[in-house]
Amino acid sequence: MARLAGKVALVTGSGTGIGRATAQLFASEGAKVVVAEIDAASGEQTAQLITQAGGTVIAIQTDVREIESIEAAIQRAEQHFGGLHILHNNAGGSTSVDDTVVDAPLEEFWRAIKLDLFGTFLGCRFGIPAIIRSGGGSVINMASNVALMGIAGRDCYTAAKGGVAAITRSMAVEFAPKNVRVNAIAPSATMTARVRKLMAGNAAIDKLAASHLVGLIEPEDIANMALFLASDESRMITGHVYPVDSGVTIS
Repeated sequence: MARLAGKVALVTGSGTGIGRATAQLFASEGAKVVVAEIDAASGEQTAQLITQAGGTVIAIQTDVREIESIEAAIQRAEQHFGGLHILHNNAGGSTSVDDTVVDAPLEEFWRAIKLDLFGTFLGCRFGIPAIIRSGGGSVINMASNVALMGIAGRDCYTAAKGGVAAITRSMAVEFAPKNVRVNAIAPSATMTARVRKLMAGNAAIDKLAASHLVGLIEPEDIANMALFLASDESRMITGHVYPVDSGVTIS
């Protein structure tokens, strides 16, 4: 049987990269998927790929930083599919202007906090009650290896992702009595199209590859962990932050 049969899953930031890979995998495992993506065109592309593969999906233009936008997306998911069982707060990301706490532009700090931390907060604020109304389920947040180890020059992103890791643990305690599990994934650099473009012709890719013990990470590697955390196979797991990092945090 498909591992997510009968489930409704909403994936934010699912127009490209990790989010798209996760939405496609969830659909292939039987979930009815809501593609919640700020860029309407890329969200529709993901939905088309899922439909072509025989999956069930709707795409909703969603800005996770805006209260009305994420609330409306979750309401539509419930109305269209009759409930919500899985919320993957995937939307987020860092930029090249991040720096140390002394040198980073203040606007970069607030950008990271609003997108990565506040966006996750809002997703949970509206998504968890919907999951409770559906009888319970799984929240999967997106932290980062920067939340688990010291990495210089990324203090804005680190602050945001550290907050995601912390709130994941507190929400796991708060909502376990309501049959809601809350976990997070902490990837290292993942070879999305955006990351590959940034590193094209750059010697940094060799340094990055050398620090990853079992090879570079692909979006599908993160999607596979998300699938495990979404499925009943992880029914006894809550409140944890799982590195999918090719061994970076222990090397």
